[in-house]
Amino acid sequence: MPWSRRLPPGEEARPAFAPRQNAPDETAAPWGPPSGRWDGRRPHGARWFSVVIALAVQLPGLIIAGMRAAGEPLTFVFLLLAFLASFLLLLGKRYPGPVVVAVATLCLPAVAVTSGPAFSAVPVAFAVIGAVVRGARVWAWWTLAGFAVIGPATAYLLRDQPVATVRPLITALILCLLVGVGEAVRNRRERYREVARAAAARREAAAEAERLRIARELHDVLAHSLSQISVQAGVGLHLFDSRPEKARESLEAIRSTSSQALEEVRGVLGFLRSDGYAARTPEPDLARVPVLVDTYRRAGLVVVYENGLTSTPSAAAQLALYRIVQESLTNIGRHAQASTVSIRLTEEEGDYVLTVTDDGRGAGTEPEGKGMLGMRERAELLGGSFTTREPPTGGLVVEARIPARRAETA
Repeated sequence: MPWSRRLPPGEEARPAFAPRQNAPDETAAPWGPPSGRWDGRRPHGARWFSVVIALAVQLPGLIIAGMRAAGEPLTFVFLLLAFLASFLLLLGKRYPGPVVVAVATLCLPAVAVTSGPAFSAVPVAFAVIGAVVRGARVWAWWTLAGFAVIGPATAYLLRDQPVATVRPLITALILCLLVGVGEAVRNRRERYREVARAAAARREAAAEAERLRIARELHDVLAHSLSQISVQAGVGLHLFDSRPEKARESLEAIRSTSSQALEEVRGVLGFLRSDGYAARTPEPDLARVPVLVDTYRRAGLVVVYENGLTSTPSAAAQLALYRIVQESLTNIGRHAQASTVSIRLTEEEGDYVLTVTDDGRGAGTEPEGKGMLGMRERAELLGGSFTTREPPTGGLVVEARIPARRAETA
């Protein structure tokens, strides 16, 4: 891409939320390389392996036939053709089907005219396995069928001995058994690719979940903090001339809120740094809800907070409940035009239930915004639910339910 940044030598591009390089990859296949990475490319020169093996196996027979060439020149020619057929294996990756047919055609006369072990069929064995591994099963099976049919006839014509017809048949049978070897290699490759695809999908899902988590945290922190700063700044401007001491309190609240927001943003983004930066402040919990409530009380909102929990929720549940309270108060302060708010925490049938009620103008016909969506996601990620309703008396009721058992294991 023309806009891509040129990387220095040895540096690899990676996504912003990719796992650190020094972290072990638990999703790597057990038979993969130690680093857990494999780029799908074979080592340099690997395609010559089958060629070298086939040539080495056939070379002694070719030398012996060359020494007897005066008496059996046709045998030497057939062995030479089988020897040269080994080089066709280099084309097996691109043309697996035609290669298995060509190799079998060139090696068949040598198998028919010689006696003893069928070393001339070694190139055919490699070609058959390669064809099956690369998906050319039909080519391999039809080639073996032709080998089994034409081979005995060729042996009978060239040697004029009925017993010579058995040799090509036995060779064809052995080659049929090698199809199973090719299928095993193919299945192993498919399993590895499936594991690699599944691991990549898990990494992408984890990165996407982390991206959404960061987006939710930043939205909650910034929306709440900026809303508070805006409210306190308005109060300070309104009382600057008539009540300077109250204006000073508003400025102190702005400083405290902005400092706390900065620390929370640093905590959310700290793990993205490569030098092991850790969060400076712990994640907020229910113990900080009274502090949150006091900031809105100082802004003139009447807030009643009641904590009726009989057990201590897990850290994940406390964070979710705190953020839902925070976002609810932010929405009330910015949009609801409410004067009183009631926040109630209870336990019902094994669930932590949070209810936030205000006397504002309600949700109206406006679509669900990012704040509501974030609260719903937080509750549903812990196996809970999130609902809103407008009571007959007006205002809005926000209710979040989080299962206690599910939250403890999160």
